[in-house]
Amino acid sequence: MTTFTMQEAAAATGLSPDAIRYYEDEGIIGPFERSSSNHRRFSDSDLAWIGVVTCIRDAGLGISDLREFATLLRGGGAPTDPVTFLRERRATLAARAEALHRAIDVLDDKITHFGRRHE
Repeated sequence: MTTFTMQEAAAATGLSPDAIRYYEDEGIIGPFERSSSNHRRFSDSDLAWIGVVTCIRDAGLGISDLREFATLLRGGGAPTDPVTFLRERRATLAARAEALHRAIDVLDDKITHFGRRHE
């Protein structure tokens, strides 16, 4: 099995080592295998999970959401399941995206309107 150092994991995921340690401290990722010198060793599946976490974070979900999702996947006895959790968050994101599209349409209209006045 291929493993990666902290620096390699950081480069592969685009996160800083501090961010990786923070997510681990929050229980969102990890625990990770350790070398004989107690350095973290990351597997391909660890990097894939960090990618999922990064994607969810980039979608606007906060630390509490990430923590809840990680708990759900670990079978933490939460009142909902991972699919329901993701569907609920997706619905919220879709509503936000729709609102953003409406705002962009208004801005485009105003750009056209005010652009004509400045020509």
